[in-house]
Amino acid sequence: MIIPLLIAFFSLVSLLIIHEFGHFILAKKFGVKVEEFGIGLPPRIFGKKFGETLYSLNLIPLGAFVKLEGEEPGSKKGPRSFSTKPVWQRSLIILGGVVSFWIIAVVIMSFIYGIGAPIPISDEDPILDIDNPRVQVLMVTEGSPADEAGIIMGDVIESMIYEQDKSISIDKVKEVQDFSSSYKGEEITLLMSRGERKFETSLVPRVNVPEGEGAMGVSLARIATKQYPFYKAPLYGILATADLTFAVVQGWGKVLFSLVRGEGVPAGAEVVGPVGIFQLFLQMESLGLVYFLRFLALLSIFLALFNILPIPALDGGRFVFLIIEGLKGRSVNPKLEQKLTAACFIFLIGIMVLITIRDIINLF
Repeated sequence: MIIPLLIAFFSLVSLLIIHEFGHFILAKKFGVKVEEFGIGLPPRIFGKKFGETLYSLNLIPLGAFVKLEGEEPGSKKGPRSFSTKPVWQRSLIILGGVVSFWIIAVVIMSFIYGIGAPIPISDEDPILDIDNPRVQVLMVTEGSPADEAGIIMGDVIESMIYEQDKSISIDKVKEVQDFSSSYKGEEITLLMSRGERKFETSLVPRVNVPEGEGAMGVSLARIATKQYPFYKAPLYGILATADLTFAVVQGWGKVLFSLVRGEGVPAGAEVVGPVGIFQLFLQMESLGLVYFLRFLALLSIFLALFNILPIPALDGGRFVFLIIEGLKGRSVNPKLEQKLTAACFIFLIGIMVLITIRDIINLF
């Protein structure tokens, strides 16, 4: 348990460090003086100056930061100050951190396609240039027979057994559906795999099936592994990142639309904090390297989209202030910007604390 937790922790921190490096590299490109590049948050443990920049290691292991000369509203304006640069250069420096998240996702997805990526196929698709066709669990309905049997997202159904003499090796989704329908109300045994681990579990398919659910309470897909040549993998990595980005935006849109209509958060949609993210990291780690990396890429996309939201405490909010400055020809009142940023920061921290408390309660 300790090693997977450490891997998850360093993976998340690495995403945040690379995000700050995006700001750092563009600031250097446009001649802005970078006063400090810190890993972790103060108080400082150790620091070493190379050239004009102090590189520091800090006590609180929550991401990283870049301190630019003249970045704070109302600060002194030197010749290499952030605030003296043209709006377009400052905008690119701000957006550099956001773009770095998408670059990370593209690199990870390209690597996955190079070593062999799981792709969905239909029951009718012939097995030509794909390997290891299998039926995988995409979602488990809370309180369903599958949920009570300990089945989780990512598990693979290898075979299904009834009374030891009636069994079937599973290769297609319809085989699972037909078998569970044939033995509604009867206990069946499923041989499952989760990453490298194989296990058996038993459940009773429901006789009275809720609308929109199956007898076992799972959503399934037929998956196969496809490997692409090294020169094609980056293209598929870009396309996969675009698809995941669109899926996340679409999901957020559905949640927002549901909330506006007063219907509450849709079923299956959930907000998680750091504790919940670590739980998902551990779950993906149990499924294998590819699933762990894919989740890391998805998390990077989530962070990019969240960070670009027009909220003053985020890069997206700072970008909005720069747009306003570009349109008006003068910067937003520094005191107003500081107050808005501080208020939004406190609000976001408060929300994060509440979500974290809920995630901790759900552990027990």
